[in-house]
Amino acid sequence: MQEEEGGVRPLSTVLKTMAVLDVLAASPRGMKLPEVAAAMELSRPTAYQRLLTLIEAGWVEQDQEMRYRLSMHACRIAASALEQANLGTRVQPVLEMLVHRVKETASLAVLDRGLPCIVSRVESESVLRAEQKIGTTMSLEGSASGRILTAFADEPTLGRLRESGEPLASGEILSEARENGYALSSGYTQSGVTAIAAPIFDFQGRCTSTISLVMPETRFDLETFREPLLEAARTITKMQQGER
Repeated sequence: MQEEEGGVRPLSTVLKTMAVLDVLAASPRGMKLPEVAAAMELSRPTAYQRLLTLIEAGWVEQDQEMRYRLSMHACRIAASALEQANLGTRVQPVLEMLVHRVKETASLAVLDRGLPCIVSRVESESVLRAEQKIGTTMSLEGSASGRILTAFADEPTLGRLRESGEPLASGEILSEARENGYALSSGYTQSGVTAIAAPIFDFQGRCTSTISLVMPETRFDLETFREPLLEAARTITKMQQGER
């Protein structure tokens, strides 16, 4: 861990306690104390102390089955983070309009700790669709969003991605994504599923997020989905840059 200016270091106890939130976020139904302790390789007393700290802080709650889960406070903070990044309620209508137009599921993803993470999603009404929940992280190498976030990353971000050890898509794939303005992936989330993603840029011209469509490969047609997706990406980029 590197020291900041003046020799000030992050509080390791806080970092260890906050790490519990990541473990709970990965569980769809919450977790019991032994499960948390096992997942974090902690003794039960230590795991309980960290959970109790997060309960007192309002981040975690316990249900009637004695499972620990994220509280709605976490949802409120997440919503505020999206609003501050100009990716909150103003973006939702764009996703909804895109889904209405193409009849497929649309998602918004950002780079979170070195991996693409879905932060907003509007499902299609189709019975046959790809299921990915908000909070799902994806591969930099294999997902369409990961390829876009890598292809359009600025040099500092690209350097961090390379240093992370996560596999990256080939130079040929990344060059093609930059040239086309979109990236494709097939069979990454599950066999028979295709995704197409496009970059969204902030007011500094940095690619900070992606918008994507995902559907069964039997319904994929590039000519049908490309322009509506790129148009939605341009609309959100304008929002990010304060143009509307």
